[in-house]
Amino acid sequence: MSEPFRGIFTIPTTPFDDKGEIDTESFRRVVDFCIDCGAHGLVYPVNASEFSTLTDEERRTMSEILVDQCGGRVPTVIGVQHLSPQAAAHFAAHAREIGADSVMAMPPYAWKKSPSMEAIYEYYEMISQAAGLPVWVQNNPPPIGIVMSPDFLNRMCDEIEHVEYLKEETPPSTLAITRLLESNTGSCKGIMGGAGGRYLIEEHRRGACGQMPGCHVTDVVVELWNALEAEDGDRSMHIYKEMGPLFHFEHQLLGCYKEVLKRRGIIKSAYKRNGQMPLDDVSSRYLDEILKDLEPLMTWTR
Repeated sequence: MSEPFRGIFTIPTTPFDDKGEIDTESFRRVVDFCIDCGAHGLVYPVNASEFSTLTDEERRTMSEILVDQCGGRVPTVIGVQHLSPQAAAHFAAHAREIGADSVMAMPPYAWKKSPSMEAIYEYYEMISQAAGLPVWVQNNPPPIGIVMSPDFLNRMCDEIEHVEYLKEETPPSTLAITRLLESNTGSCKGIMGGAGGRYLIEEHRRGACGQMPGCHVTDVVVELWNALEAEDGDRSMHIYKEMGPLFHFEHQLLGCYKEVLKRRGIIKSAYKRNGQMPLDDVSSRYLDEILKDLEPLMTWTR
């Protein structure tokens, strides 16, 4: 990709059937849904894709399906995080082989003791060498992530050949983005936030190049981004306020992404391998009301 990455790089979910087996037909619909919603890029498999519940073989297969179904319509970012640099480098090489546009990784996770910064540096060096593509460093808070300082992140951008982009999610991520940009020498080509777009207005004002949200309301997040890019403050604040109830709902019920996708007719089942979302009649009716109120901002229809 010759142009810098910018915009809403949404995260497709991994659909399962009611027995927990991957539903590839639904996954292809998810990919098309994201692109039809106006997503500027796709990121998979990462936290919002339930990557940690997938086998290594499933990760490879689903990444191949993602790139195939996307068909070059938008850039693809493949998540290659793993427990060792050797394993992460294997996934990075695979991403290059299948035609992905870039890769992204958190530092090695699930260690009893966090690895040193030098071990993390070597981890990204190996990913960069194996990928030969732009590398995103995901700065994600514990328990699954390891907080890396702005100086360390910018050092990796300066010194490791393909490390060019950052996803900043350590709270307060908005202030962290400013610190990163203030100390950037130019080697970092862009920073995106996470958290489903909750902080997108402030991130955009601070110079973020985009956002990586879950995909359930990609069309609404794209509408918010477009309003920000057009410097339409009234519309961007209106959209943000309309999204407020969903932000609060999904913060408490973490399986919300899949439930919304099911209700929008994109996937068949909201099954999660790492535990089902608790949903009683009151929550279910309230979610329907939230989605009904968001419909005027939804550009995608069944």
